Amino acid sequence: MSNTFAPMVRVTRDPDADPHRRPLSLSLVTRLWGLMRPYAAKRNVLLALVLLRAIQLPLLAWSIGAVINGPISNAAPMAAIVIASLGVLALAAWTQFTLVFRQRLALELGESIVHDLRGSVYSHLQQMPMSFYAKTKTGRVISRITSDCDAVRVGVQDVLFVSLVQAGQMIGAAVIMAWYDLPLLMVVLAMSPVMWIIGRVMRNRLSEAYRDVQESFSRVTATIAESVAVIRVTQALAREDTNAELFRQLTVDHAEYNMNSARHNGLLMPLLELTGQVSLGLVLIVGAYRSIVASDPMPVGDLIQFWFLAGLFFSPIQVLGNQYNQALTAMAGAERVFRLLDTPPEWTDLPTAVSLPAQVDGKLTVENVSFAYDPGHWVLRDVSFVAEPRQMVALVGETGSGKSTIASLVSRYYLPTQGKICVDGLDTRGLTSESISRAISVIPQQNYLFTGSVLQNIVAGRAGATESDAVEALRSLDCEWLIEDLPEGLQTQAGSRGGRVSLGQRQLICFARALVANPRILILDEATSAVDTLTELRIQKALGRLLENRTSLVIAHRLSTIRTADQILVMSHGKIAEQGRHEELLKQNGLYKDLHERFVS
Repeated sequence: MSNTFAPMVRVTRDPDADPHRRPLSLSLVTRLWGLMRPYAAKRNVLLALVLLRAIQLPLLAWSIGAVINGPISNAAPMAAIVIASLGVLALAAWTQFTLVFRQRLALELGESIVHDLRGSVYSHLQQMPMSFYAKTKTGRVISRITSDCDAVRVGVQDVLFVSLVQAGQMIGAAVIMAWYDLPLLMVVLAMSPVMWIIGRVMRNRLSEAYRDVQESFSRVTATIAESVAVIRVTQALAREDTNAELFRQLTVDHAEYNMNSARHNGLLMPLLELTGQVSLGLVLIVGAYRSIVASDPMPVGDLIQFWFLAGLFFSPIQVLGNQYNQALTAMAGAERVFRLLDTPPEWTDLPTAVSLPAQVDGKLTVENVSFAYDPGHWVLRDVSFVAEPRQMVALVGETGSGKSTIASLVSRYYLPTQGKICVDGLDTRGLTSESISRAISVIPQQNYLFTGSVLQNIVAGRAGATESDAVEALRSLDCEWLIEDLPEGLQTQAGSRGGRVSLGQRQLICFARALVANPRILILDEATSAVDTLTELRIQKALGRLLENRTSLVIAHRLSTIRTADQILVMSHGKIAEQGRHEELLKQNGLYKDLHERFVS
């Protein structure tokens, strides 16, 4: 990459980001503190170690000055000096021993919290409806559960406890300095307003810079996730160079955002350190005056101790500055994670929801259903039909006519905007999601296999299913030969998204999975449209066996597959334009006949 960065492209912020909210927020800190509640015992021990560590450091500085001010300055016997020095070494060893256990407990606490937080985020994501995923990029979801949760971990195990140690060190040093010489302490504290003003001025700039870095990283992550997901399409269209250039522009922007935050950080830290050095210089000047010129001279030994303590007072400034920068990142990450956790699903099971009975007949009723993904943009308008138990209802029509939307509503991926959908006379709004998923299964157009063996994918259709259930399902579909076709039988690894098996094999595996689940209502989004004609003929028999004695809703792209349907619904612009059996619709000389002539004849 060239050393000259391209100009930053200011893009629209994440819709779930709030640019007016301060990254350092008491409410966020309080909520982060609440994450430690399950580990209260470990947290309390850690706080005790933090307090002890904060006291030890000023005591160590004081003891060094005391040895210089006492035995050494008074020319005490060497034995006394050695004993005093050994005491200092023992205190230093105790300090390091405390540090080891403080760091270990902080690490364990941080990892425990991020483990729980990621579990909460993942569980919350599992409850979100399809509308959430339709509006949210995959990379953004990944970023919440990875980098943002990591930022929270850093905020807890590093920023919080390190800052407490450093702040305690400054307070302890200030208390001892006040005991030695209160007027000289005032000289040290005189620079505090200057440091406060510097931090105040730089705070907004750093906040904005770190927010930009987080947003930019989220865009980079989203692009990577989406590129991997569609790599076959990318290679088929020979878009590798184009996508690489688009990604390069994103990384250039991300690098510039990082550089921008580093520039602000590079300005803040020298200013804070310079303030501390100036303060030490003032302490030296005023202390020398008090020791040499003042009528009530300050002992030189006390000045030496005060000098050590003043250095200890100012040494945390740079550490706290770095912690402040990390705190901005942690607060931004926490803000985004908690915003996701605070985003309730658009709908959940009603408190009064009931389960479908164990024996479901499979009658499906769609009554006056209208639906809009976005308010005012109707996708379906007043759709009504009834699928009697064990009937096959086919949905046909042009792309965008509403076929897949009906399937999504029946599956309760979405709720109807108007009207209702009933299973055996029970409105699906009042049913539990678990009972609906048990009664209704969907085989989508692009069949998905989980990473794992073929056996694991087949038995995923029902909790507690065994290998014998999988073999019986394949036997019932009359495709037990699939086991022999696979190189390792049912133990063959399907690979990511089923990439290690053919389309036809993937189709049959999904059929077997649906058969193991044994739903009363089966929805097929033309599951055979992605395979070639010969493969389709090979699996049509299995499909017929799968549909036996089940109510089925079939979205048909190949009209030849739905000739025997009990009902055919011809969709047009979100409405049912025609309805009937194959022969009846052909006689009407309407949309169905046009579609039949175009795609079959």
